[in-house]
Amino acid sequence: MADISAELAGIKFETCVFNAAGPKDVTLDELEVIAKSSSSAITMKSCTLEPRQGNPEPRYYDLPEGSINSMGLPNLGYKEYIRFTHLLKSKYKKPIVASISGLKFEDNITIFNAFNESNTDIIEFNPGSPNTIGKPTMGYDFEYLDNSLREIAKVCKKPLGIKLPPYFDFVHFEQVAEIIKRHKVLYICSINSIGNALVVDPERESVVIKPKGGFGGLGGKYIKYTSLANVRKFYELLGDRVQLVGCGGVYSGTDAFEFILAGATAIQLGTVYMQEGPSCFKRIQNELMAYMKNKGYESIEDFRGQLKTID
Repeated sequence: MADISAELAGIKFETCVFNAAGPKDVTLDELEVIAKSSSSAITMKSCTLEPRQGNPEPRYYDLPEGSINSMGLPNLGYKEYIRFTHLLKSKYKKPIVASISGLKFEDNITIFNAFNESNTDIIEFNPGSPNTIGKPTMGYDFEYLDNSLREIAKVCKKPLGIKLPPYFDFVHFEQVAEIIKRHKVLYICSINSIGNALVVDPERESVVIKPKGGFGGLGGKYIKYTSLANVRKFYELLGDRVQLVGCGGVYSGTDAFEFILAGATAIQLGTVYMQEGPSCFKRIQNELMAYMKNKGYESIEDFRGQLKTID
């Protein structure tokens, strides 16, 4: 049987496949569903300083090949997620990944400080959400990103990852890679949803979600190739100096294989988990192992980053 275990940010993961922050991970009950599943970690909802209801409904819509959403970071506030880490760690043996998305710089510092005393194994900074009304996607403000990581690095005592928005221009990849090199970021998760897509229902002659006049983050199979490009480009620029987590459009073991081939150490599942439920983790893990066996690979390190180009 192929070995699909991984070590991410110095933490051992039984498999390289786990849940992304966002889908069905707000409440303790939802987190326990993830904990009982084959997800190799428990990633919690991106949290803010205060509880948030999020954007008005309807704010999520399934599409034939993915989804559109404008959730607006609905969450219970960071103090509840700190409490959850103690409860989850006492019952389950999986790594716990906190996700932090403060609405302003000072919030992030407060939340990171507080999580130092939690049972969280890894903290994933999320400056890449495109769906908060009135707030820009902070991952596109490189000065903000640089300053935030500098100050977060001073207070964060946990292994640190960062979930980035999609980039499309090589010069932006290069600029972000230089920022990442300056700070103690152990992994990049690429990508968050592609912001400000628009889905139209021609029968109703209407948009399909309410917030922002129908504009929302695109996810699922529609974004797989952008996700792959982001993983690959960061791998080219950073090599093994910073680990990579592929997120966006993974629906099968073959999809997961492609991301690892491009350079990813681990894979997060978002829209597929929203649509299929917890069975997706075991299915995709089994498919990945079967695909690797057919290829003759014994572990993910046998082929990670070995994507061929055409001469």
